[in-house]
Amino acid sequence: MRCLVTGGSGFIGSHVVDKLISKGARVRIFDMVLPAFRHDVEFYHGSILDLEALRMAISGVDVVFHLAAIADVKDVYEDPYYAEAINVRGTMNVLEASRRSGGRVKKVVYGSTTWVYSEAEGAVVDESVPLHPPTHLYTATKITGEYYCFAYSRLYGLETVVLRYGIPYGPRARDGAVIPIFVNKALRGEPLTIAGDGSQFRKFVYVEDLAEGNVLALKSIAKNKIYNLDGNEKISIRQIAETVREIIGDVKIEYIPARPGDFSGKEVVSQLAKEELGWEPKISFREGVKRYVEWFKETQDKLGVTQLDLNKT
Repeated sequence: MRCLVTGGSGFIGSHVVDKLISKGARVRIFDMVLPAFRHDVEFYHGSILDLEALRMAISGVDVVFHLAAIADVKDVYEDPYYAEAINVRGTMNVLEASRRSGGRVKKVVYGSTTWVYSEAEGAVVDESVPLHPPTHLYTATKITGEYYCFAYSRLYGLETVVLRYGIPYGPRARDGAVIPIFVNKALRGEPLTIAGDGSQFRKFVYVEDLAEGNVLALKSIAKNKIYNLDGNEKISIRQIAETVREIIGDVKIEYIPARPGDFSGKEVVSQLAKEELGWEPKISFREGVKRYVEWFKETQDKLGVTQLDLNKT
């Protein structure tokens, strides 16, 4: 089986690539950025805004994992026009390129988010809960991508699977995510800043567990369905800071006003993924943060060695 991973050079995408290769799949990456974590994978350079480049990359592919997106809520807030183009038009292009494959592409797996539940009613939500108009543009773009997947499935018979990711964390995470920010600050001895009172919670999901969920979405039972892939521990923002402080050392924790449109937190149930896909998170939050800290330190040490080598030349 040959798989294309859009955004395969990124945080989640690179781990999905690793997991697919470990399962024996042939993998091709489509991205604007060269893959930095492995060099034994086929790579197509291009933007998901370029339909013809996508069609070329999809040639000969059986399954597309569409993970390319503007995933940082702050980036979407600051440049909504570009974010809409990537997250909405880019998703349309992936679906259309797959449709035009002449039936070669059998499935598109779409990486969505649990942020789609931001305005849903009730404190506990699952895939059957009706969604309401979102207050944040990021959420709006991801819901739109989901609707496009459903429409292509019904109109053209293109099999799709929507995976609503919880908040991912772990090695290779982008610098702007909360755990990398806290770890980086703690290692520099700077205070850890929390927006609001820190009581808002998340159910973080370790990135390798998330990658496993993507691979399990290849099962036939997943056809045209939605699955939540979230963690099983309710972790407040305050607990994140305290966990980082416990692992790294004593640092100060400070509080600032909450940012606009923040997802206050709902308990997202992933029971359907467990029952139908056999998926559930395996890595505890503390163990995942510990692994991230170890990876981060190792990466910084390597960068330090490289810089020393450059200074000698």
